[in-house]
Amino acid sequence: MTSSIHPTAYIAPNAVLGEGVSVGPFAVIEEGAQIGANSQIGAHAVVHGHVRMGEGNILHPHAVLGGLPQDLGFEPETQSWLEIGDRNVFREGFTAHRATKDDGATRIGSDCYFMNNSHVAHDCSVGDKTIFANNVAIGGHVEVGNNVFMGGAVVVHQFCRIGSYAIVQGTTGINMDVIPFMLIGGRPAKHYRLNIVGLRRAGIVGENYKVLSSAFRLLKSKKTLDTLQFTEELQYLKDWLAADSKRGLHGFVDISN
Repeated sequence: MTSSIHPTAYIAPNAVLGEGVSVGPFAVIEEGAQIGANSQIGAHAVVHGHVRMGEGNILHPHAVLGGLPQDLGFEPETQSWLEIGDRNVFREGFTAHRATKDDGATRIGSDCYFMNNSHVAHDCSVGDKTIFANNVAIGGHVEVGNNVFMGGAVVVHQFCRIGSYAIVQGTTGINMDVIPFMLIGGRPAKHYRLNIVGLRRAGIVGENYKVLSSAFRLLKSKKTLDTLQFTEELQYLKDWLAADSKRGLHGFVDISN
């Protein structure tokens, strides 16, 4: 499959485009950018020079990848990156910035969907199959796991972690870590229950689901998880909880009354 480049698009001589890449009207691809095969770059979209992008990505009009970090101390000559996997969709007005340190990278996985005007800040890491609804914005150094759903207008403080398979209710402000597999929302944000629908869709059912349900109750009661039988999901949860947290954990909703 041959590439399709609109005559009004600007592509720097040293940009690298794979086979089958299409570039729309007035799009800009800067020197040093790397775009994988069969990707689509929409009208007026911008791919800055410090972007390494995999195959099959779709960049809608007016999306911008690899811009300078919104960090007042950043030196533009810093050689940092925005690294993107395969088959992601970036809708209109999406932005993602490169990292702040030499050889550092902001990372986005594969098979993600980022809706209109959502934003991934510098030094973030976003896992696979994650969805950002409209106007979601995550601050610098945020870690987002796999299969996470972020509702519309969610905002996340710098250095927070969002565990895999979590779902964040729209308009929620996150300023601490979100536990994997959980549904969180409210003001202030609290964990309500397991992400039942998301777990079912991911095939985490039966005994594996029961173990996570027991883990949720134990965490809420501030008890150890060591009495539960082994599952891969439980081991991930335990490893995630044992990792360093810079912000602490959001609490749980009290439904005892």
